[in-house]
Amino acid sequence: MYIVFEGIVGTGKTTLSKKLYDYLKEKYPRKEVVWTREPGGTEIAQKIRECVQGTNFNEDMDPICEAYLYAASRAQSLRTIVKPIIEKGGIAIADRSFITSMANQGYGRELGVKRALKINEPAVEGIHPDLVVFLDVDPKIAITRVYDGSGDKFERFGIDFYRKLHSGYKKISKMKMFKNKWVNVKVEKDSIEKNFKLILKAVKPYLP
Repeated sequence: MYIVFEGIVGTGKTTLSKKLYDYLKEKYPRKEVVWTREPGGTEIAQKIRECVQGTNFNEDMDPICEAYLYAASRAQSLRTIVKPIIEKGGIAIADRSFITSMANQGYGRELGVKRALKINEPAVEGIHPDLVVFLDVDPKIAITRVYDGSGDKFERFGIDFYRKLHSGYKKISKMKMFKNKWVNVKVEKDSIEKNFKLILKAVKPYLP
């Protein structure tokens, strides 16, 4: 299985996806289970992350450039980490996926979701998630809880940007390609254990 966690910043994706990783490692001791993130996960992919998210440039990064850089990072991490695990019958859990680019660049940066998806097609090359766990949090709450020590320029964007992302995710969830693959989990503020119980309840019907 390939399970991805999605949502705007400040939803607890990293913490909760790692908790699911720990749970599945214990539940399936004979399977190989890995946790990864996008952008990042490998040395090359991480360097691209640092370039696009954590580097201050004297010029603005064009959304097209941004989208291609994320796609490049994605191409490397999917083929280095996710694809080999899936081929061995294991479970890959990822903090973000190409869906993030559909939301961030497609809706947030107004590139257009179809265009963002087109840019990502050669990077993804059919490696689609079996399950999307969308962590749903009010943007007003989410932006008060964000901090990425390695740098994330998107954390500096205002509430209007995150409202666009939140609305964009809702539209993406209705797309045919995610039918019967998308679960919406309304997470609560600063309640990790309670939120994880909600995630387990939503995810269990999809597990082997």
